[in-house]
Amino acid sequence: MMQQHLADKNIALDLVRVTEAAALASAKFTGLGDKELVDRAAVDAMRIAFQSLHIKGTIVIGEGEKDDAPMLYTGEKVGFGDGLEFDIAVDPIDGTSCVAGGRPNGIAAVGIALKGTMFNPGHSYYCEKMAVGPEAANVIDLDAPIKDNLLNVAKALGKRVGDLKVFVLDKPRHAELINQIHAAGARVMVHSDGDIAGALMTIDPRSDIDMLVGVGGTPEAVVTACALKGTGAQMLTRLKPKTEEEREAIIKDGFDLKAIRTVDDLVTTDQCFFSATGVTPGELLDGVHYRGGFALTSSMCSRGRTGTVRYIEAWHDRKKLSKMSTIEY
Repeated sequence: MMQQHLADKNIALDLVRVTEAAALASAKFTGLGDKELVDRAAVDAMRIAFQSLHIKGTIVIGEGEKDDAPMLYTGEKVGFGDGLEFDIAVDPIDGTSCVAGGRPNGIAAVGIALKGTMFNPGHSYYCEKMAVGPEAANVIDLDAPIKDNLLNVAKALGKRVGDLKVFVLDKPRHAELINQIHAAGARVMVHSDGDIAGALMTIDPRSDIDMLVGVGGTPEAVVTACALKGTGAQMLTRLKPKTEEEREAIIKDGFDLKAIRTVDDLVTTDQCFFSATGVTPGELLDGVHYRGGFALTSSMCSRGRTGTVRYIEAWHDRKKLSKMSTIEY
C-alpha cells in the first residue's frame, strides 16, 4: 500500500524546484559568451536541488561523457535516498549556446521514470527525430519522404500544407531537409538550438508549431519522451551517428542503427515525470527576469500517468534562496 501511495505522488511538481534552481543559477551568465560557465552553474544547482527529492535516483543520461561536465554523470546517485527508485535523464541547459550568446529558447530540463524503464542510448549522441501532437500521432513515418509526411500531417490537422509550421534546427546538416520542406510548400521555423523545446511546442496549445523534424541529440530525445508520454503525442527516432567512431561504438553497444523508436520505446512506463524552466525568453517558456531582489521564472511540468501538463510562474526571493543553499542565486 505504501509503494502504491508513493507511485501515485506527482513528483513533477517537486521536479520544478530542480529545473528552477538550474535556470536561476545559470541565467546570471546570460549573454557573457561562456558556455562552460553557464553549464557548470546549472549542473551545480541542479545537483544540490535533487537532494531535496524523496527518491532513490540514478542518472541514466547525464552530462559528463558528452559535454565533459563536472557532475551529474551517468551512474551518479541523486535524491534524498528514500522513496521509489527512478532513472533520471538530465539536460541542465538545453541550448547552452543560446544562454551564453543571449539568444532565445534556452531551458533547463529533467525527465525521470521508474527504474529500468528509460532507454539508455549508450554512445549514441545524435538521432533522427520527427515529432507531432496527438492529432497527427499515427500518420508520421521516418522512412517516408518529408513531402508525404507533410501531406499526412496537414490532413490529420485539417490544414493546408502551406499553413504547416515546421521546427528545424538551423544546422548545415539540415540544408537539404529545409529545401525539401519549402518545395512541399510548408513553412520552416528555424532555431539555432533547443529541440526539446521544439518538440514540446507541438503539444503546447499556445504554440503554432505543428511538427519537428531533423537530427538532434539522442539524450535530449529521452528527456523529451518523458514530457510527451501520456499526452498522445508521438516522436519517432532513429540513431544517427555523426562519425565512424560513434557508429562503431553504437554497434558495439548492441543497437540496430535501422531501428525506429517511439515515445513508448524510449520510456516504457507511464510512471514518468518531466519539468523544464526557461532560462532565456523563448516561444515555449519565458526566461528568468529580475525585479530588485526577486527573480521570476516560467516552468512547465508533466505527468505521464495522467497526461496533465502544468505551466507555473514563480517569484523567488534570491537572498532567502541563497541562505538556504550553497548556490548564489
